[in-house]
Amino acid sequence: MSRFYWVNEDRTIAERYGGEVDGWRPLALPGVSCHTCGATWSDVGHDYPSVDLSQLPERRDLERARPEPFPEFARLREAVRPLTPPDAHLPPGTGFGPLAGRAWGEFGPIAWVGGLTLLMRRDALARLQAEGVRGLKGFRTELRFRQKSPPDLLELELEPRGRLHPDCIPPDAPPPCPTCGRHGFMRPEDPVLEAASLPRELDLFRVGDFATMVIATERCREVVHRLGLDGFTFQELPTR
Repeated sequence: MSRFYWVNEDRTIAERYGGEVDGWRPLALPGVSCHTCGATWSDVGHDYPSVDLSQLPERRDLERARPEPFPEFARLREAVRPLTPPDAHLPPGTGFGPLAGRAWGEFGPIAWVGGLTLLMRRDALARLQAEGVRGLKGFRTELRFRQKSPPDLLELELEPRGRLHPDCIPPDAPPPCPTCGRHGFMRPEDPVLEAASLPRELDLFRVGDFATMVIATERCREVVHRLGLDGFTFQELPTR
């Protein structure tokens, strides 16, 4: 049976290099104010740096963060859908296009922005791909570096796939809202992955219903360690 690992930032490594990024996504779906469940919310972890919305007529409506009534959110979601990957879920707060902002200091092969967005040096990404780590896609950023010779950092587009197993979701959590889809529960203290839902063609991805969690396969973990690419911690998660 395949083994899966919850990937997080290695803060010891990050502090040793000392690089910092102040970055943001200029274009994103608005949050939603739902008339059915009464919640006002947006999600994080659903970002598509590959998606170019420069010619979209509704582009200006995606330039400022704010909640919208569900019908307006749904209108904007459908406007961007033809330009996104076929299976993209597109919850409120989904971001599009290159990461923008400022960066300074030194960076290792792997760098994180806010412990969530994953950047990787171009040469490190190429080495992982050459070793057969599947599904890794890197895209340019629009980060402005203070130094004259900035590192060549790419942002990884990690697909939200798979689910947490229902057994680890609190039994008192309400079901997903039939209108906006919100499933309001905190991340379980002991996450369990639903084995049947996990992708078999990706070695690094996000959990579909909890996209702040980055998951690696055993193949990915072994290659990262063998190549000495620091910046990750790996915690094995059970599957069921």
